[in-house]
Amino acid sequence: MTTVHPSLLLRRALLADGLVGVITTAQLLLLTNWLSSLLALPGEFLFGIGVVLIPLVAFLLWLSRRESMARAAVYTVIGLNALWVVLSLLVLLSGWFTPNVLGYAFVIVQAVVVLVFIELEWLGLKRSQVIPGTFAPASVSAQ
Repeated sequence: MTTVHPSLLLRRALLADGLVGVITTAQLLLLTNWLSSLLALPGEFLFGIGVVLIPLVAFLLWLSRRESMARAAVYTVIGLNALWVVLSLLVLLSGWFTPNVLGYAFVIVQAVVVLVFIELEWLGLKRSQVIPGTFAPASVSAQ
């Protein structure tokens, strides 16, 4: 397993991702009915998404505080964020729900924000230093 000393960019990107996640989770859990009416998305769906975000947000905040981290942990975050974007688009394109204009905007804006976090975390990982003595394939460590 390759371990890295995270770059400042990676730490800040993970922390920002976690803090935005805290705000989003709180909104989804505490304002479910209001958001449901505002966005024309089912309240059960919004509340469920809030519940699902809790462990991810906790992991992001924990990981952002680590002095060293497994590269695989960062790839996991990037992969989960990419899955979030894909599922967001699926919600809009599948016809499962019929959100109003604000609902579409909400889903699209949060997906774009997550794409920005993916890019920042990827760049931050590329700038991170591999800890000597840990496995790092030549093609990855040369980044």
